[in-house]
Amino acid sequence: MLHALIAEAIPVTGNLTFGLAGGGAAIGIGLIGARMVEAIGRNPATLPKVLVFGLLTIALSEAMGIFGLIFGLFAGK
Repeated sequence: MLHALIAEAIPVTGNLTFGLAGGGAAIGIGLIGARMVEAIGRNPATLPKVLVFGLLTIALSEAMGIFGLIFGLFAGK
């Protein structure tokens, strides 16, 4: 009986992981982009440094979202 409950809960866990990973990455990228625009607006001379660090952090946030999606895919099987 417990095995059947666990088997039914696994796809729900996978779907939840998909949603949280995608939503978390989207929120992170949005916040990073907003702070980049704010920083460049305050001091336009910092554009090159802010752009480099901003794009790196966006890439890391997107990578974490992709990892979460991959883990969600394998959790559902």
